[in-house]
Amino acid sequence: MEIRGRIISRGKVFGEVLLSKDSISFLGGVDPKTGMVIEKDHSLEGQCISNKILVFPVGKGSTVGSYVLLQLKKNNKAPLAIINLEAEPIIAVGAIISKIPMLDKLEKNPYEFLKNGQEITLDAENGVIIYGRNI
Repeated sequence: MEIRGRIISRGKVFGEVLLSKDSISFLGGVDPKTGMVIEKDHSLEGQCISNKILVFPVGKGSTVGSYVLLQLKKNNKAPLAIINLEAEPIIAVGAIISKIPMLDKLEKNPYEFLKNGQEITLDAENGVIIYGRNI
């Protein structure tokens, strides 16, 4: 099965889904050295976003969040890919400059068909999510 979305940043990866129903602020919310979510009372507090296909509704916070995503990438602690309900400029710019594949505006609500730990292929060259490995 394929689910289509809008391409924000190109690339193709296979990996494990990590879902958050909370918005994410990368500045002050994620440790760029470890990839751990450090924001108090966040649904992912204490979890690592590294090498996950990170699904969250929308970004929040400072424009410096784009550079935190870049620092995560340089430290090999970035998510493999990002899926948002609707991308906003901070996360979109961060994904683009960090070369992190990203989709938004999926034709189906990702919270209705994706589960934590599920393995998917995010193909941001063609704007699709595919169940299982397709790389």
